[in-house]
Amino acid sequence: MTRRKREASEEEVTLFRETFRDVRPYKAPAPKKTAAKAEKASVESKPPPPRPLQPGLDGRTAERLRRGQLEPQSRLDLHGMTEAVAHSALASFLHRAHAQGARLVLVVTGKGLKPQADHEPFDLELHGRSRGVLKMMVPRWLKEATLAPLVADVQSAHRRHGGGGALYVYLRKVRR
Repeated sequence: MTRRKREASEEEVTLFRETFRDVRPYKAPAPKKTAAKAEKASVESKPPPPRPLQPGLDGRTAERLRRGQLEPQSRLDLHGMTEAVAHSALASFLHRAHAQGARLVLVVTGKGLKPQADHEPFDLELHGRSRGVLKMMVPRWLKEATLAPLVADVQSAHRRHGGGGALYVYLRKVRR
């Protein structure tokens, strides 16, 4: 059985191009040290510092966030909003929070409707789209060109802050 690949939509192609427009191929520099110099350098050099576990966060902050030990400085609840209203509210909320110097904010999307055996297929969809649209769309919106420069990292919230129905959005420092 051969699967056919689906074509990417214009929106997906545009988003991909915006995301990767600055990416260039990596060219490794040619080694210039002789074997004797390389051995001496490896003995004298210190090991490189550990890389952060999450992009934009240091290891300690990422761990504290994972454990729910950091308290969000602001919160946005998108429950009951349409997709268009939620997108606008998210953008203005993040721009305002970033301008105020907030680092950690909580965005509550909700988990969406879980399918149950006694539901008819029609009940699980709303106008041809599955429930839980905001849970699916918010991470996409955070990668858009208008919001991506503000966001250092996004993680699912600890259960005391909403678990799978909420996201921690760790904002970049304000440049002054």
